[in-house]
Amino acid sequence: MSGNTFGQLFKITTFGESHGTALGCVIDGCPAGIPISISRIQSALDKRKPGAIQVDANGKRIVNTAVTTRKEADKAELVSGVFFDSDALPPELPLSTGTPISILIYNTSQRSKDYTSLQDVFRPGHADYTYAQKYGVRDYYGGGRSSGRETAARVAAGAVAQMVLESFCNKTEHIPTITAWTQEAAGICAPDDFSPNNSRDISLLRIQTLQTAINSNPMRTTDSISAKKMEDAIENCKHNKDSAGGIIRCLITGIPAGLGEPVFDKLDAELAKAILSIGAVKGIEFGSGFKSAQMHGSEWNDSMAVEQEHKPFFTTNHSGGILGGLSTGAPILFDVAVKPVPSIRKTQKTIKKNKSTNTFENTCISIEGRHDVCLCPRIIPVVEAMATIVLADMLLRNYTARR
Repeated sequence: MSGNTFGQLFKITTFGESHGTALGCVIDGCPAGIPISISRIQSALDKRKPGAIQVDANGKRIVNTAVTTRKEADKAELVSGVFFDSDALPPELPLSTGTPISILIYNTSQRSKDYTSLQDVFRPGHADYTYAQKYGVRDYYGGGRSSGRETAARVAAGAVAQMVLESFCNKTEHIPTITAWTQEAAGICAPDDFSPNNSRDISLLRIQTLQTAINSNPMRTTDSISAKKMEDAIENCKHNKDSAGGIIRCLITGIPAGLGEPVFDKLDAELAKAILSIGAVKGIEFGSGFKSAQMHGSEWNDSMAVEQEHKPFFTTNHSGGILGGLSTGAPILFDVAVKPVPSIRKTQKTIKKNKSTNTFENTCISIEGRHDVCLCPRIIPVVEAMATIVLADMLLRNYTARR
């Protein structure tokens, strides 16, 4: 199987299956001398893992009815690519050595028996049929390689990419932040506080306030009222043996102008590839996106002006912070369409393979087991990770662009 590696200079390869022994990633191209914090890798994984427990500002546990009840420790094990000087005083974080960094995440809560009845049945909305047609064999235990479980490895790699970003960008005035949240779920929309018309001058304090709000509710949206409405709509889906989709919005700040590689490796093209490689994602739009088709140039063009400090800025952000495939210095803003969870208990029509005759025949299916109802809360850290990996790769590539 090819296609398991992403990136040019900062390059990641993921491996592992949903019900296999372990998942993991190999990161190649991480510069030497970057402090690598295993606790930060673990913190990122904790945001994505099934059965994750959130705690609000008052210390109260937050129950999330949208996600699977499968509980995984998702404990990251750093097995190569770093050096820890045990004699250093005071003790310091291990440093990247410039060699491949390998991270292992063991599976501990597989229930493969939940999938034995699916050996010859193709689940609607899943990759069962397409994998069988391509390879002639498929892992029917949880979808194998096509499972969303694979994204744990991406999140671990994204945490390392964030450390690379910070190491390089902290030497300048830019402090990069990548923040994603549930903008819409089960038909319920959050307030449009960060749209192309009002995404200028986003301070670090505003970002921190936004992140606090996102982490204080199980839907990881921007306000508690919208979160409650989303939860109620998702609970109704669950009651009806169904599932729901949604939209994730991602906001990136602190990225300097000029990041990207025209012509074929445009920043928006690379971000799109990274985000669309997430299994449940079916669409992405930057800035005003598809609404751009209904606008005039006089509306869409982002006018420029100069501040008192003689720094240029854009008065609007319909471009989503990217022009000509290069970052403009304005916030990068994009929306991601997430499909409904395909594993539902409602009876659906499908096909199964008759091994004795090597033919297909009609059947019906109701999928049991432990599954998410809406994927948005758990895909958010994956979107953030993939965006961070792209930015780290582009930052390293940018160092070859000029003296």
